[in-house]
Amino acid sequence: MKVSLMVTCLGDALFPEVGVATVQLLRRLGVEVDFPAAQTCCGQPHFNSGFHHDARELAKHTIQAFASKQLVVSPSGSCAAMVKLEYPELLHDDMVWHGRAEDLARRTHELSDFLVNVLKKEDVGARLEGKATYHMACHLRGLGLQREPETLLRNVRGLHLAPLERYDECCGFGGSFSVRYPGISGAMVQDKAALIEKTGVDVVVATDAGCLMNIGGCLRRRGSRVKFMHLAEVLNST
Repeated sequence: MKVSLMVTCLGDALFPEVGVATVQLLRRLGVEVDFPAAQTCCGQPHFNSGFHHDARELAKHTIQAFASKQLVVSPSGSCAAMVKLEYPELLHDDMVWHGRAEDLARRTHELSDFLVNVLKKEDVGARLEGKATYHMACHLRGLGLQREPETLLRNVRGLHLAPLERYDECCGFGGSFSVRYPGISGAMVQDKAALIEKTGVDVVVATDAGCLMNIGGCLRRRGSRVKFMHLAEVLNST
């Protein structure tokens, strides 16, 4: 099987190790990975801020960048949700682009979705000693991915997964929400960090770079010993 990697803006700029881990993991599982160099932002910041014209142009660019018929994998529920849920709606008035948007939506998968539901792999042979907890990114709910990341984590050898109170509650990032409402966002992530520390874990795992950036930054400012990792990094540990 061959797939295209949608690495995402935050992944490219701030968490390149997540993209590397995703590619290494997929290759270890026998999947060939290519990287369409023309990819840029999926347009979600523009869409969330009400600039739908600009979001449409970026959607069209992304559709063209991933025009091959192979599957697309992204280590981000947020960007996968933008492609799968919003692109067809953004372009619903254009018959040609709407069809292309629906095609890309069908072919696009968040990483845990691809592993569990496409490759049928719940155990990827990962090993990581320690105690971890899992924060559920908001967009996974929209994608209907309620169990996949935890299923994968429970099959990591040596890893004790501790439950996180209000694990599915937003960390406060919300893309441009954190910029427009910094006070609310800051309070939300402080709540999240306190709950994470309460578990006594070594690491918190999430599936989106935005969550990792927000939670990880808060943990550092609190002087916390808890580290943060993307799901791809955990699953690539052997």
